[in-house]
Amino acid sequence: MQAPIKILAVDDIAANLTALDAVLAKPDVQIVHANSGAQALELLLEHDFGLAILDVHMPEMDGFELAELMRGSKRTSHIPILFLTAAGEDSARAFRGYASGAVDFLFKPIDARVLAAKVDVFVQLARQKQQLAEQLETAQQLLKTNEMLMAVLAHDLRTPLSAIIASASFLGRFGGEEKLKPATDRISRSSQRMARMVDQLLHVARLHGGRVKLEPRQEDLRAICAAIVDECEASHGKERVVLETVGDTLATIDPDLISQVLSNLVGNALHHGDPAVPVVVAVDGTAAERLAVTVTNGGVIDGATLPHVFEAFRSGGGDSAEGLGLGLYISRELAALHGGSVEAASSAALGTTVFTVTLPRACCGTQGIIQPA
Repeated sequence: MQAPIKILAVDDIAANLTALDAVLAKPDVQIVHANSGAQALELLLEHDFGLAILDVHMPEMDGFELAELMRGSKRTSHIPILFLTAAGEDSARAFRGYASGAVDFLFKPIDARVLAAKVDVFVQLARQKQQLAEQLETAQQLLKTNEMLMAVLAHDLRTPLSAIIASASFLGRFGGEEKLKPATDRISRSSQRMARMVDQLLHVARLHGGRVKLEPRQEDLRAICAAIVDECEASHGKERVVLETVGDTLATIDPDLISQVLSNLVGNALHHGDPAVPVVVAVDGTAAERLAVTVTNGGVIDGATLPHVFEAFRSGGGDSAEGLGLGLYISRELAALHGGSVEAASSAALGTTVFTVTLPRACCGTQGIIQPA
């Protein structure tokens, strides 16, 4: 059962409040009485109201003054206000009522059917708002549950994967038989790929749950790229990845997250690109307000695939089934968290594919934690 929609009725005459009860009484509506503006303010602190019905003429604090106070508070500024007055129709008074935040202005004697119809509209709107709030809370709970599940999964899988990787390394070094090496290499590669999948799934869960927090500091983007190139040289050989830089490459960024962005892009280029063509990582720091990093590889992404490469669970440029297709998606989200972007372009004429990361030079001053879309 949903909670009833509460309506605040403010009038210094008790008989008028009783009349409102008779007209508006419904099972899903609760009318809360206040006989003065001061009492109404106290009740506004205790309850969440879907509508306020205010009498204009009250001693000490009239309806206009109460409405102005309500509009000045963040907690009550959203509550619709319906004014009731016994005074004759006066455009100046009506204007003051609307200026103080009224959504409608009714003159006594009030037609009960008109009042009931108008109130019913606001009750329905409040009910819809209540339902949306409940749906949002449910979605947030699901996101938290999903993140917790992924965290447990990642933790539980990392331990056996670490044991498999260590065992493969041990067999590769001390197995003593050359014919074991291909098998141990396959075990090692597969285990490391599984570990990357687990990390990606956990990262996606954190992104969707709004749990990725920036830790910005001034870093040299060239140094970050150089470290990634060194790692690639160790596994893919010299000259497989080439680094080029120009301009001032200092920026205020989260170095760990940006390193993940660039590592994903370079890894994607190495995996899907033409192995005969070096991958070129170019850092451009010539602009005053932003930096750009391009990752260029040989090979072309077809026109039908290119618009979808950043979608989750899509392969990053080929038909290979390796991986979960989350690397480019994560890269785009982390760049967006910094206030930047990642774009892809592919030229059949040049036979190349280029991923471009654009980042504000001072990108983390006001960002904080990413929010779920």
